[in-house]
Amino acid sequence: MILLTTIDLQIPTTTPPLGPGLAHKVLQYLGQKPQAPSLAALDALVTAYTRRVPWESASRIVKRANAPLLIDRPRWPAEFWGDAMRLGTGGTCFESNYAFFSLLRFLGYEGHLTINNMGETVGCHTAIVITLEGQPYLVDVGLPIYLPLPLDPTQTTHRATVFHTYSATPLGSGHYRIERDHHPRPDCFTLIDTPIEDATYRAATMTDYSEHGLFLDRVIVNRVVDGYIWRFASEQAPYQLEVFQNGEKTFFYLGDDPSTAAEKVARQFNLDETLLRTALQSLLVPVERQISA
Repeated sequence: MILLTTIDLQIPTTTPPLGPGLAHKVLQYLGQKPQAPSLAALDALVTAYTRRVPWESASRIVKRANAPLLIDRPRWPAEFWGDAMRLGTGGTCFESNYAFFSLLRFLGYEGHLTINNMGETVGCHTAIVITLEGQPYLVDVGLPIYLPLPLDPTQTTHRATVFHTYSATPLGSGHYRIERDHHPRPDCFTLIDTPIEDATYRAATMTDYSEHGLFLDRVIVNRVVDGYIWRFASEQAPYQLEVFQNGEKTFFYLGDDPSTAAEKVARQFNLDETLLRTALQSLLVPVERQISA
C-alpha cells in the first residue's frame, strides 16, 4: 500500500510554465526569441501576441458544444496554443491570460494572475501582474492592453500605446481603476491586485463555461491587422466588420448569410473558416431574431 502524504497532494499555487518544446514553438509563432526578462522583451511579447492571437469567442462556443462535461470544456495552455498555431484562434480573458502567463513563466518572469471586476460585474475579467526589478506591471492580453502598464499604489501611472494611453489610478487596498483614452468606454476595469492560486483560477475558468459564462451567446473576433484594430461581432445585424482608423470607425457590411460572413471574417483574421461557420450556425436562431426585430 502506498500512503500519500499531505505534500503529495498539494496543488501548485502558481501557474505551471509551458514545457520547453511547446514554448519554443509558441515563440516562433509569435516571431520572438527567448530573452531574459526585461520591460523591452515584455513589450515585444505583448505586441507580438496582440498582432497574432485574436480575442475571440468562436473557439469556446464550439468547445462547449463538443464537450458535454463542464470539466472537459476549458482550453488549457497546451490546447490553447496548439489551436492558435493550427487554427488561428485565441480566446477570451480567462484562457488567454492563463496561456500567456504560462509562456511568461517559462521565460522566467515573476508575477501572478488576478481576477477583477468590470463595473458592477464581479470576477468577470482576469489579468496578470508581472514584477520587473521591483516595479509591478499590469499585463493583460485578455482585454487587451497593448503594452504593460506600471502600477504605483501612491499615484496614477500612464503608458502610451499606438492605440490608447492607459492609466492606473490607485483606489487603496491593492485596487486600481484602469482606464484608456480614445474610446467611447474609457473605464476598462477595476484591477484587484491579489494573487490568485492556480486551482482557484482554473475553477473560475471552468465556471466561465457554465450556463452563466460570458460570450457564449455571440461570436466576437478582435485583433490588430495591418496596424489597425479590426472587430467582428455576430450580434450586429447585418453581419459586419469594423475597423478603427485615426479615431474613426468604418464598417464593411457582410450581409445576412452566416456562411458568407464566416468566409470573409476568416480571411480577414486568418482564422479557421470551418470553426467560425460552426460557431455562427450554432447561434443562427438568436441572430435571425435580432435581424427580424
